Amino acid sequence: MSETSSPFLELVGVTKRFGPFTAVRDVTLSIREGEFFTLVGPSGSGKTTMIRMLVGMERPTSGEIRLQGRVMNDVPANRRPTCMVFQSLALFPHKSVGENIEFSLKIAGVDAPTRRRRAEQLLELLRLPLSYYDKGVNQCSGGERQRIALARALAFDPQILFFDEPLSALDFRLRKTLEKELKDLHRETGKTFVYITHSLEEAMVMSDRIGIMKDGRIVQVGTPHEIYNRPINRFVAQFMGEVNIVEVVSDGNGGVRDVVDGTAYKVASIPEGFGKGHLVIRPEVMKIGRSAIALPNRITGVLFNDYALGSRIQYQVRAGSAETHWLVERLQDERYEGKVNDEVVIGWRPEDSILLSE
Repeated sequence: MSETSSPFLELVGVTKRFGPFTAVRDVTLSIREGEFFTLVGPSGSGKTTMIRMLVGMERPTSGEIRLQGRVMNDVPANRRPTCMVFQSLALFPHKSVGENIEFSLKIAGVDAPTRRRRAEQLLELLRLPLSYYDKGVNQCSGGERQRIALARALAFDPQILFFDEPLSALDFRLRKTLEKELKDLHRETGKTFVYITHSLEEAMVMSDRIGIMKDGRIVQVGTPHEIYNRPINRFVAQFMGEVNIVEVVSDGNGGVRDVVDGTAYKVASIPEGFGKGHLVIRPEVMKIGRSAIALPNRITGVLFNDYALGSRIQYQVRAGSAETHWLVERLQDERYEGKVNDEVVIGWRPEDSILLSE
């Protein structure tokens, strides 16, 4: 996928209303051919309505959806070169694995030997034994049914695959396995994947780019790295993971002050015209104990609690007149040896601050 390639799928001023309710508001978006693009947002943000319009299950109230320059608004779903993998998978329980995979080819009039060859190719691609061809779908595990649904979608050889939260019903371990397999499958097929999820983790692991939705609008689009490290506003910063957020004002001298208690903080730079906003510091850039004492931004507080997070440990520190709860994360082998209720110093470098006007 080229960074300079022309848009493959475009939305131009797309709005969708259901009576008085507006589900999607004036969305303009470009997706490149071969891209893994993920729409992510909280429940009710409009992402499901968006993908239903893209696949042809809903028609926009206004605006245009274009595929390779062709307006698709009035093209029904079954006449589009696209395919959808649903959360429910929508497999036929009375059919075999092979019959499920071949379904779209049979409807298209493809002969039986050709259908069989294609199904076996896809079983191999999705790492399922060829013996599964005659196996009943209900005899397969959840992960196997997920792969069968993907094989059925690919059998049609669509230009774009749409995914409507296909991993949300799976247990954690299987979900992590399939996240990697989906990313590998995307690379192997070269297809354009458009994926929706409410899971930040899924979006970060799999996507080339992410679109963050809120209240029917896309508020930011970028790579996982861009969105995580340069969020456009407080909503995106908080949605992309746990953060420390302080409401601040400019001190007029290249720094900022806490609105609540007046504490001064140094930042690497202040945007032109900045007066008031939010200072964001990710827990993983925070230091605690001796490593924080010499930092320009440091606060003394009380260690309130600690939480084991697998390879990391998170500390919660109460500090300041407002008893703000600060979060600090370290790797397990770099854990802080202090005890709950101990006085502790935490801090961060000015260049690790994110300053937001919104």
